[in-house]
Amino acid sequence: MTTAEQEDHLDFKVDTKNLYNEESVTDLKVASLRVLKPIHLDGSADTSRKVIYIGHTQLMSPQGPIPIQAMLKADNIKDAIEEFPEAMKQSMKEMIDRVQKMQAQMNEKNDSRIIMPGR
Repeated sequence: MTTAEQEDHLDFKVDTKNLYNEESVTDLKVASLRVLKPIHLDGSADTSRKVIYIGHTQLMSPQGPIPIQAMLKADNIKDAIEEFPEAMKQSMKEMIDRVQKMQAQMNEKNDSRIIMPGR
């Protein structure tokens, strides 16, 4: 498939039944919360859908900042703030697990290429 054909297959159509107004809440230290409020095409509130809360933070590493995010199971900003610390810890744990799994897979691949005498 040529680049032009690939570009023709890209779908940039906006899903007008899935619109959200986005707000940001932060403590200017650790927490950043995205508050996604469902709206109709005319901009009015869509009360038939739930508000979505997403927590964001970042860890500093020698290679630079590492972003962490998680959906927060909350019905209001207070609950989202209370859930934030545990959600970030869980997201960080899942990220570390994924990295360790990828490292193990890479080590297995590299080990399979090395021919050791007597093995």
